[in-house]
Amino acid sequence: MTAPRTDPRRDGASGGDPAPRAVVVGGGLAGVTAALRLADAGVRTTLVEARPRLGGLAFSFRRTGGAGELTVDNGHHVYLRCCTAYRWFLERIGASALAPLQRRLDVPVFDARRRRLGRLRRTGLPVPLHLAPGLAAYPHLSPAERVLAGRAALALKRLGTVDPADPALDGTDFASWLRRHGQSPRAVRALWDLVGVATLNARAQDVSLGLAAMVFRTGLLSDPGAADIGWSRVPLGRLHDELAGAVLEKAGVRVVRQGRVRALRREPDGAWRVPVDSGPHRSGEAGETLTAETVVLAVPQREAHRLLPEGALSRPERLLEIGDAPILNVHVVYDRKVLHRPFLAALGTPVQWIFDRTEASGLGGPAGEGGGGGAAGEEGQYLVVSQSAAQDEIGVPAAVLRERYLPELARLLPAARGARVRDFFVTRERAATFAPVPGVGRLRPGARTEAPGVWLAGAWTATGWPATMEGAVRSGLTAAREALAALGRPQDDVLPEAA
Repeated sequence: MTAPRTDPRRDGASGGDPAPRAVVVGGGLAGVTAALRLADAGVRTTLVEARPRLGGLAFSFRRTGGAGELTVDNGHHVYLRCCTAYRWFLERIGASALAPLQRRLDVPVFDARRRRLGRLRRTGLPVPLHLAPGLAAYPHLSPAERVLAGRAALALKRLGTVDPADPALDGTDFASWLRRHGQSPRAVRALWDLVGVATLNARAQDVSLGLAAMVFRTGLLSDPGAADIGWSRVPLGRLHDELAGAVLEKAGVRVVRQGRVRALRREPDGAWRVPVDSGPHRSGEAGETLTAETVVLAVPQREAHRLLPEGALSRPERLLEIGDAPILNVHVVYDRKVLHRPFLAALGTPVQWIFDRTEASGLGGPAGEGGGGGAAGEEGQYLVVSQSAAQDEIGVPAAVLRERYLPELARLLPAARGARVRDFFVTRERAATFAPVPGVGRLRPGARTEAPGVWLAGAWTATGWPATMEGAVRSGLTAAREALAALGRPQDDVLPEAA
């Protein structure tokens, strides 16, 4: 067996370069963010990612099927105007124009049972008046339910800026709070869960009040434009892998793809030795050992538990108590245009949200900077049905899901009734997010550990946010900020409120 090698040039064993060294383990948004911030501060940084691509769970892949070649996102990801950290990330990688925001929040919501379309939208009035006209006209609630919903929203705002992990909020479920504030089951379905399931990946009864309050207070009640929606007009892989990878290289970050970190070992001089198995097979017969003063573990909580040195956390078993929540995506390619808006939310049907990904997928032509190939309708239309909190369906065979969802899409979209399905497939993420259940706040650790020079990052850490792209980027900013301070290289936060 060939012994792992140590690269003296990269490890700083020669040359007299005083710049500190860092290893970031994990190439999702948290790891990429941490690596960029460390490198920007002059730290020689190596990023190790187990997959052949960057981006974590927000990635793309190529598929050849009945509709030809498509570029497919594993799931449809959106962000809001209040996601200032992710907006910074887009700007940092030069992608802001590829993932623009709505001018103003406008969500079409169709009730399949009543055959009625409503809209959740805002005006330019100050908070909370910006939502009042839209709520007053929202047809999926009765006049009395609208009034009670407005009162509940104001009560959420009055909760203030308390820590979501505060036991008083963290240990209470959101559904109980909604009932105490007069919210009917219909109001929960048509308003609170419509928003909450998409942002928290759980229904109200399974959500910590602390996290729910943070989402609604920040997204709807902090600024008139806070909830305006943005999404990528190109494949996510273009942003989070190609563009992010190019920016990392330009910043001087060495990226090791298909590399698996086996352990962390601290040397007598205080440096960390990081053995890495490299290559597609990672057999252990080839690899290298990195050396660094700083290590950021930007990996899922179970992987972090495996890698953390003994004594790094007082109760490391808590990482294993942070549960996972799945997301299911149903992909359908029709031979014609059947949805005449970018997205649609639904009630009275198993379908939650439908997104048009025709141009981004390259249907009818290659996906490029502008978003894709031919216009929807020329070569058909590619829709994604995004199903959060999908515990009951995550293991259901694709054939069964086809029989379930195609008729539902025909109910919602009359043009789909006569359309031919050119392709149908399913993508599943069984551990898409951490489960935001009551009590999860006490389990989420901060960036700092008791192991000198070892830091944690990931949406599952104590960011104050649910498991979103925003939370992932914030965690990377926090880990890098704390690591740089410990190295004696404090940096101004790129976002004062972000970390």
